Amino acid sequence: MSEDLEELSQMSAEEQAMMDEWAAMAGDEELADGAAAVQEDAAVAGDDGQTRILNQEEIDSLLGFDDDVGGGETSGVMALINSAMVNYERLPMLDIVFDRLVRLMSTSLRNLTSDNVEVSLDQVSTVRFGDYMNSIPLPAMLSVFKAEEWDNNGLMVTDSALIYSVVDVLLGGRKGESSIRVEGRPYTTIESKLVERMVHVTLSDLSSAFDPLSPVSFNLDRVETNPRFATITQTGNACVLARLRIDMGERGGRMEILIPYATLEPIRALLLQQFMGEKFGRDSIWETHLTQELYKTDVQLQAVLGELAVPLGDMLNWKVGDQIMLNTRVNDFLELRCGHFPMFRGPVGQKQGSIAVRIERYIEPEEDSE
Repeated sequence: MSEDLEELSQMSAEEQAMMDEWAAMAGDEELADGAAAVQEDAAVAGDDGQTRILNQEEIDSLLGFDDDVGGGETSGVMALINSAMVNYERLPMLDIVFDRLVRLMSTSLRNLTSDNVEVSLDQVSTVRFGDYMNSIPLPAMLSVFKAEEWDNNGLMVTDSALIYSVVDVLLGGRKGESSIRVEGRPYTTIESKLVERMVHVTLSDLSSAFDPLSPVSFNLDRVETNPRFATITQTGNACVLARLRIDMGERGGRMEILIPYATLEPIRALLLQQFMGEKFGRDSIWETHLTQELYKTDVQLQAVLGELAVPLGDMLNWKVGDQIMLNTRVNDFLELRCGHFPMFRGPVGQKQGSIAVRIERYIEPEEDSE
């Protein structure tokens, strides 16, 4: 009897395991059918063009985290964010200033190097200070200069190719040969001094380029080789970047001038002009017409023979025939007034039977009448 019960229990256990396995298989089939149905629905929805699930690469590209984009460029949402933070108001007169700088530098550097020097302006753009400092190719010389009248700083970056080209030219290198670039070592004192000469010439030309707008003096403050020590403004501040290309035959390099917008703030109204000499909110034609008409206006002048302070009671007692004695003498100057404002002084006399006053002195508006 006990053996029969054991066989029944074993059979029930085996049947239970088999039933569980069948249930699991049935569940997997249902899940598989459900996944297939979802994929089919997704494919149908994708064919209809209504909804589609993005893969990871498409999501990265949309957000701007795609590593395949070369050159450090951003795309997607990150490009929109960066452009919104970097874009700043347009300053049309800066293009004219830098064009003038190019012409001045071409002449000055020719006189400095006694060689044929060609200076060209590649681009004038707006960047954030922190992004630009991180993109500077090292080694390079970073010249910090100060605008004295504006009480702020700017930055001039000279790349390694231009540094060795200038040193080669100033020390008598042969023409038609490219300069030898020695990497991996700091610049010597001779190289630094020679480059400083070029920087001084460039800053002088930059001052001359701004002179038609506003007189300013750019003076070299210091020269750094580490970007960390050349910080002149906060990393998020917008700056104007001018990229210059300097060619000396087969040699040459790049120079970049970085000026923060805070430095240009004192002459912001002048830089917003569309052309030189533009006047905001003023009509020069109407001003000229008004000035011409004012010159034709008739003005009445009164000659004051003298002044006397009299009590009101005495003045009320005056009668016809009374005489008033003034302190003015024959040789004293009379004062000519326009309304209540004294204008001129001069002696009194006669001309063609009329009393006349000869104007000999102009009375300044600040001067008190005697």
